[in-house]
Amino acid sequence: MPASISVQIPATLRFECGGTSQLTVSASTVGQALLQLEQNHPAVYRSVCDETGAVRRHVHLFVNNDLLKGDNSFDTPLNSGDTLYIMPAVSGG
Repeated sequence: MPASISVQIPATLRFECGGTSQLTVSASTVGQALLQLEQNHPAVYRSVCDETGAVRRHVHLFVNNDLLKGDNSFDTPLNSGDTLYIMPAVSGG
């Protein structure tokens, strides 16, 4: 059964979803959560994932406090109350 989870939207992407800082989706895995973003907020999804469906190089995803790494990160299970954080990389000099 899909879990109700929060997706935290960084300030740089909020204009893509009406200015909201948090979205709620029902998903059992990170991959399912991203598919819901693709369906309901395609501009946010395109900022997170490239045309092949992979997470963009400059974006990091966290479930709660855990950084997702590797090809199997889309299979990461989600539980009700979890938070998926989208974190664009920041650089400067």
